[in-house]
Amino acid sequence: MAKLHDSEPGKKRKASTPPFEKTPKPNQRGPFSFHHFLYLMVCAMVMLAGVQQISSPKRGISKWLENAGVGGETREPSTVRVVRTETGYQLLFNGEPYFIRGAGAVGAIRLDLMKRMGGNSIRTWAADGLLPMLDEAQEKGITVMIGLWVAHGRHGFDYSNPEMVARQLEEMRQKVRRYKNHPALLLWGVGNEAEGNGEDENFWRALNDIAAMIKVEDPDHPTVTVLAEIGGPKIAMLKRLCPAIDILGVNSYKGLQTLPERLQKAGWTKPYIMTEYGPPGPWSWEVPTTKWGAPIELTSTEKAAYYEKGYNAAVATQSGRCLGSYAFIWGDKQEGTSTWFGLLLPDGSILGSTLSVSKMWTGKDPLEQAPEIIALKSKAFAKEVRQGQAIRVTLQTKHNEKDPLTVRWDLRDEKAAKRPGSDAEFEPNAYSIDVLKESSNELYFRAPKVDGPYRLFVYVVDGHGYVATANMPFYVGKAPVEKTNPAINAPNL
Repeated sequence: MAKLHDSEPGKKRKASTPPFEKTPKPNQRGPFSFHHFLYLMVCAMVMLAGVQQISSPKRGISKWLENAGVGGETREPSTVRVVRTETGYQLLFNGEPYFIRGAGAVGAIRLDLMKRMGGNSIRTWAADGLLPMLDEAQEKGITVMIGLWVAHGRHGFDYSNPEMVARQLEEMRQKVRRYKNHPALLLWGVGNEAEGNGEDENFWRALNDIAAMIKVEDPDHPTVTVLAEIGGPKIAMLKRLCPAIDILGVNSYKGLQTLPERLQKAGWTKPYIMTEYGPPGPWSWEVPTTKWGAPIELTSTEKAAYYEKGYNAAVATQSGRCLGSYAFIWGDKQEGTSTWFGLLLPDGSILGSTLSVSKMWTGKDPLEQAPEIIALKSKAFAKEVRQGQAIRVTLQTKHNEKDPLTVRWDLRDEKAAKRPGSDAEFEPNAYSIDVLKESSNELYFRAPKVDGPYRLFVYVVDGHGYVATANMPFYVGKAPVEKTNPAINAPNL
């Protein structure tokens, strides 16, 4: 960020009088000049801009200060180092050993809860409007890996175009300058899954130029680049063309448990961070799908076990190689379904996977447990049904807390497309359920009267607000056959 003044901190500056102006005597006004008028106009414009942007007092002021290049100036910037020890690599934050116990987050979402559950860091994917979140993170003792969103070739960016590459580099420079002195900053995440198939040398050179620029602008925070798995030529390209990258970040889901040996086989000798991990994703190469292409989602109970098993294999047992992890995702996200990845539900409710991640952060079993879903069964599961057909669904649950459980059902269609120009998905439409009979472990209902793909969700809630989820896809009418070839889009593991 730009300095507010050029004097030394705490040192008073002598007031100076321009030599071309006379100093007015006491109680005597000097002549009102054009300079006075210009000064007053500038002050008025600044005040007006502040008033217009400060609609929410705390957030508006922070945003206004951020745009003005102000914020964090009076606080001591953090200093982060990657050091080599006798047992491998270690991260030092302000001189102290630091192991990342984090999660990806969009905004300052329940950071107080994260702290209580043992988390110490969040990861962002972009660097826009971060000052309020950085301030809150620092207040709660949480660090931030700031993501610099490097353009993807599949979105139309041409890495063989020098003007486009130079413009992106300058944009990154301005973002680094804006946040480099914030005490909550831990690492710079240079790009997220921007490498495509990993074969474009122009991309890797541009990536290294951004990382090298960061080392000049901010030598006190290491650089990380985040890859979508490590197959193909990715590791070889990174080693040959990106010496300015300090740490490898890997997003891995189904392949998480075999990642350490695959990294070793690929010849990666620098440290790594698990920058995204979780249950198998809603992609045809990671989970089974219906004939019309709908992915089959694990229950939240199965996901909790998956988080823990993957963490133990790729993080907890890799001391000296792995510097920590960021679970995906602290909050909720519509991807595949509304429940696929979120460690929290939209209302902030806690799942079994949330407690599983907390156990990994703290090394201790949680004091409370979430309900478990043992099975969700129906003859209509992943099948075609007729309009108005009666459908029976059975639910088997377990809860060690012995609390009374509340069961809630939710019916959604699966017609929503991705948002134009991005990978984000629209929220599916909700439908009222034509219930024929309902109990704590059974639901009879009639299928919708409109053909198309649907998904029935169930939420099991205990007396403390802990939740378990599961769902089943089904199709009303004749389902089209989705011709998928998982090998086409799958990352080479």
